[in-house]
Amino acid sequence: MREVAFIKQNKEKWLEFELAIFGKAKKNPDELANLYIQMMNDLSYAQTYYPKSKTVIYLNHLASQIYQKIYKTKRTEKNRVAEFFVTEVPLLVYEYRRYLVYAFILFFVTVSIGVISAKYDPNFVRLILGDNYVNETLENIKKGNPMAVYGSGSNWGSFISITMNNLFVGAKCYFFGLFAGIGTFYICMSNCIMLGSFQYFFYEQGVFWKSVRGIWIHGAMEIFGIVIETAAGFILGASILFPKTFSRINSFKIGFKNSFKIYLSTFPFTIGAGFLEGFITRYSIDMPNWLSSFIILFTLGIISFYYLVYPFIVHKKTQQFSA
Repeated sequence: MREVAFIKQNKEKWLEFELAIFGKAKKNPDELANLYIQMMNDLSYAQTYYPKSKTVIYLNHLASQIYQKIYKTKRTEKNRVAEFFVTEVPLLVYEYRRYLVYAFILFFVTVSIGVISAKYDPNFVRLILGDNYVNETLENIKKGNPMAVYGSGSNWGSFISITMNNLFVGAKCYFFGLFAGIGTFYICMSNCIMLGSFQYFFYEQGVFWKSVRGIWIHGAMEIFGIVIETAAGFILGASILFPKTFSRINSFKIGFKNSFKIYLSTFPFTIGAGFLEGFITRYSIDMPNWLSSFIILFTLGIISFYYLVYPFIVHKKTQQFSA
């Protein structure tokens, strides 16, 4: 069957699906489950015969939305917050996984730019980090504690101020996506170039490993969270630029709702990073290598699993559910 004929044959049914998904036509859980099975059949057919078509993207989006609606309808007795993190966010991350790829590419490229710029321009680090910070850190390195700046202030005061700052940076990464994703690109690029030059500065001073032990105790979740927030900002921007089969306003509504959930999911990791920076990082200089390495790998492993592995596990379960 030609794709045009396939679309014409199923158009009315898909419109019914849209009404059921977006609340204009109420369906009970059994009806939604039946719609989901029909949608998966159409999706399988489209993937087989029109694999590179926008129809596949459209049907995949509808199928994932129906599945989420089934969970919301059938499992209202469950803890809503737990379901949000266990089911909703992983499915959305899987659906928009290509935007995570874009965000990670931007991260690695711009961090590399920061490293290269710091290597070949002696004044670049001072331009990015400021003379006061560089001079203070050089003094701390001479004293044998390059991470001394993290020991200033009280534990709780540092935790609160750092967390608020990180939440603010994350909010800018996400909400600046409203500017067609360009704002998100700029915020991420600025922070990553700073990170690259920052790390090269410690490498140049011969205290790279000490800086890694201190910075990445909290930085593993903090920086990874910024990458996820960047991906969410890209999703928001793409919903405005590329509405696909939806009207631009409906595309924006869907994009905002889904990307905002992904953005919200970073909050526990950002708060956790702030806690580590306020209470743990300041003691990294006296910490055994194995302990600081364990904290870094453990925190990186948790957030990596949640955003890079777990979404595929949840998606696989949805496929089994539809079989």
